Amino acid sequence: MGKNEVYDVRPKKERAILVSVRRKNQNREMAVEYFNELESLVETAGAEVIENFYQELERPSTATAIGKGKVEEIRLVVEKEDIQLVVFDDDLTPIQVRNLEKELKIKVMDRSGLILDIFAKHAKTNEAITQVELAQFQYMLPRLTRMWTHLSKQFGGIGTKGPGETQIESDRRMLKVRISKLKEKLIEISTQKEVQRKTREDFPKFSLIGYTNVGKSTLMNAISQSDVYVENKLFATLDTTVRAFLLPSGQKSLISDTVGFIRKLPHHLIASFRSTLAEVRESDIIMHVIDVSHKYYKDQIKIVNETLEYLEITEKPIIHIFNKIDMLEDKEGLQSILDDYPNSIFISAARNINIQALLELLQEVYDKNCTYYEYLLKYENMHLMNKLYNNTDVIEREDRDDGIYFKFKAREDKLQMIKEFIS
Repeated sequence: MGKNEVYDVRPKKERAILVSVRRKNQNREMAVEYFNELESLVETAGAEVIENFYQELERPSTATAIGKGKVEEIRLVVEKEDIQLVVFDDDLTPIQVRNLEKELKIKVMDRSGLILDIFAKHAKTNEAITQVELAQFQYMLPRLTRMWTHLSKQFGGIGTKGPGETQIESDRRMLKVRISKLKEKLIEISTQKEVQRKTREDFPKFSLIGYTNVGKSTLMNAISQSDVYVENKLFATLDTTVRAFLLPSGQKSLISDTVGFIRKLPHHLIASFRSTLAEVRESDIIMHVIDVSHKYYKDQIKIVNETLEYLEITEKPIIHIFNKIDMLEDKEGLQSILDDYPNSIFISAARNINIQALLELLQEVYDKNCTYYEYLLKYENMHLMNKLYNNTDVIEREDRDDGIYFKFKAREDKLQMIKEFIS
């Protein structure tokens, strides 16, 4: 061996096969789009997609999800191409996983398991790690089979970054105990977060939501002039990030960004991320960011709306922000989009197009939810001035002989508290 010989010590990517079962009444073009999304998920997880398999069925096989002939076809490719992983676009039952692994002699995963694995790799904070652990354990509980129990020893790689020791995974009773403890831990974290949110309740709050990888973090940077981590990858952001910015009126406001949504996001995962998504629940206005250059952006809007309904967040004012306008080749029909979605605007966060107009729209929508008041603050009550400034947007101030005259606006939800201290 030569002295200057260089070796690549990076771990080899797992070689994967993707499988999609399409119902006969399902749109073929949409099925291909979903398959492309699954491929992006697998690449985000760190594997290399070698081949795709489609099968059209009236209904999936209860034993293997796909037909016997397709299983044999995949088995031959697994042997020929040295495949280590097979990923199905739909959720598999424990029996289907067991039968497929027995036939193919390699690791088999479904979409939910793949998403959970990606979240496990991206989780950095104590809260995110706890939330993903809980979702993983809840996913594993009904899937504990002899083969799954020893998965990490058998196969390794994607899907085996499970929480805790293999002894915990193999013991259903201990798994339930661990789930209970994680739930308690999340309640404790949620309580701490609630205290943090109370320190910020004096400011207008805006929350960014949207399908994964639509440019939410880029938009946050453009609005707040900050340097939030941005990567062109699914689920690059898991933890909630909060930044300050100024509305055109000069009022200090807060904007938060959190995890993106995706088709078939596991319900266990959504449920365990409730404490993170509480920022959305507590916001005054929701900013729904949409990649208008995506062919199926309407389908993505629908998925985000369904997720908000699942989280019971339906009463908040929503601004529809159609991002990546610079990437849209055909700009015909833009007016119809504005007509279909109230409080909407076209922007490019990456190229800083229409950001000022967006800030003015935020101000406009926020003001619509405010009421105007006039109040004379007596000099003996000067200790209330900070509370007035912190909880309202002061428009006019005039020092008079009998006190300070204020004209201000405030949100409806602040009305009762304001009445209490100015009375």
